[in-house]
Amino acid sequence: MSFVVALTVFATIFPAELPDKTFVATLVLSTRFSPFPVWVGAAGAFVVQSIVAVTAGGLVSYLPKQPVRAVTAALFLLGAIVLLRLRDETPEQEAAEVEGEVQDVPRRASFRRASLTTFGVLFAAEWGDLSQVLTAAFAAKYRDPVSVGVGATTALVLVAALGVLGGRSLLRVIPVLWIRRFAAGLFLAFAVVTAVDAAQA
Repeated sequence: MSFVVALTVFATIFPAELPDKTFVATLVLSTRFSPFPVWVGAAGAFVVQSIVAVTAGGLVSYLPKQPVRAVTAALFLLGAIVLLRLRDETPEQEAAEVEGEVQDVPRRASFRRASLTTFGVLFAAEWGDLSQVLTAAFAAKYRDPVSVGVGATTALVLVAALGVLGGRSLLRVIPVLWIRRFAAGLFLAFAVVTAVDAAQA
């Protein structure tokens, strides 16, 4: 496993996910249920999603290098554009949406039901999400699924932990727009570097 690759993926996925619906969903669920089963369910969803993403990226990496690098560069560029152009729902709107999804689940749910409900909500929210697509792109770029998986999963699990522990306070002080711009800048840099590699291959 490469610590550098894992850290690179972590440092890119973490700021992209921090203002995302994942964070808000974890916050809402932790105010409805006990925080620990919420975090367990969220962590489980992220592990599965990361496995799917790195498996897909790993399979793509067996294709000829030049087209793989070109497609990977395009995915990073797409990620940057999406983050820069994102006109997402406000955290309040996202919170109301998540509340609607779990309104039939009793607040005093068991550990098992709370964690499974969280797993289901976050698994659905993350399926095909920007972070999952870019995790696959990292796996294709680095050809190191273990390091990419560790970096991406750690970033997602940490975002979930922050949502559980102090989400509402963080939402008041986090400059969401600037975090998105920072993440977009990272994705743009990866797009350029990967495109140059593709051109030189």
